[in-house]
Amino acid sequence: MPLDPDAQTLLDMVKEANRPTFETVGAAEARVLFMAGRPVLAPEPMPVAELRDLAIPGPAGPIPARLYRPAAGGSLPVLVFFHGGGWVVGNVESHDTVCRHLASRAGCVVVSVDYRLAPEHKFPAAVEDCVAATEWVADNAASLGVDAKRLAVGGDSAGGNLAAVVSLMARDRGMPPISYQLLIYPALDAAMTHPSIERFAEGYLLTRATMRWFYEQYLRAPEDAADWRASPLAAPDLGGVAPALVLTAGYDPLCDEGDAYAARLAAAGVAVIHRRFADQIHGFAMNGKLIRAADAALDEAAAALRQAWV
Repeated sequence: MPLDPDAQTLLDMVKEANRPTFETVGAAEARVLFMAGRPVLAPEPMPVAELRDLAIPGPAGPIPARLYRPAAGGSLPVLVFFHGGGWVVGNVESHDTVCRHLASRAGCVVVSVDYRLAPEHKFPAAVEDCVAATEWVADNAASLGVDAKRLAVGGDSAGGNLAAVVSLMARDRGMPPISYQLLIYPALDAAMTHPSIERFAEGYLLTRATMRWFYEQYLRAPEDAADWRASPLAAPDLGGVAPALVLTAGYDPLCDEGDAYAARLAAAGVAVIHRRFADQIHGFAMNGKLIRAADAALDEAAAALRQAWV
């Protein structure tokens, strides 16, 4: 399928701006560059009834988080959301419009987690924070006004990786049960072995060189790539994890690993919806000011959550 014209417009804008690549400027400047793009690309924020910043006890100190409640009153299902950005960039602000959209359309509370970033905090720091945040939300369900029996995890890109890992750990380690996992163009194979890494190595926003740099910042050593907490696709068994929506983009270097994960979930007997946006690039769902398909993707994600909680 040809590339979506809206996605092409975004790529043309990036090329014209001549913005340096993340790997050439280092983590601190990459964070500034990433946030500078949000006012240009993020849609108008949907209103919510409550927005509240939280401090969640974590293994290395308080974990900042933000709670979104779409409507006042009652105990609602809850999505614990992990933002993308290669474990290096991004925060609750960068994904504010995404979380508002999901809260509003899914009719759920969203708790967006500001986990520790690399390279200052190497793997598995982000995993530990996301596990701690998920457990805390379940343990404090009553005071948060959420239903711990309807607790989902989700995220985009690196956040999709973390959601998949938390789902696996919940199955194995006596964590509160996860009712659903929302994996939006997730990064699942730190070895970067799938053909789409080569097929879309350059020219489609996320490049092979940037992805390699992200992993270099995140992992302690190359050997970590074989750890399923970094590469969920390396997990020996996916059976018994929460039902999932795996959303992939056809012009994304990560699309093949997302497709492979969806296939493995299905083969393991997990209820999975695999939705490929064949004409889209990595990151499209957070760029709704330019890419109209972003709304449709987030609406589908919200619908999958609503259906899971029926």
